[in-house]
Amino acid sequence: MIRLAPLAAAAFCIATAATPALVQSAHYSATPADAPKKASFITQTTVWKCKDGTCVAPKSPMNDKVMCQRVVQRVGALTAFSAGDTAFDAEALAACNERAK
Repeated sequence: MIRLAPLAAAAFCIATAATPALVQSAHYSATPADAPKKASFITQTTVWKCKDGTCVAPKSPMNDKVMCQRVVQRVGALTAFSAGDTAFDAEALAACNERAK
C-alpha cells in the first residue's frame, strides 16, 4: 500500500498541472452572448473548454473564420472572438454570427 503513495502523488501532480497548460496553450478565445450549457464542446476535431463566460481552444489547422463559424453553430452568437493575438473586429464578428444557431 505504501508503495502506491508515490505513484498516486505523481498522478495527482500531472493531473493538476495539465489544467493550466490547456489555458496557456489556448489559441482561440470565444465569448458567447449566452453562457454555454456545457463546460466543453467539440468543433469538428477541436476541443473547447468554457469557464467564467469564455471558451478557449488550442490552435487548429482550420481557417480562423471557419473556426468562429463552427463555434457559433455550437454555442450561439458571440460577443467576442480572437485567434492568437488578433481579435475579430465588429464586421468580422457580425459575419461570423450570421451562422449562429
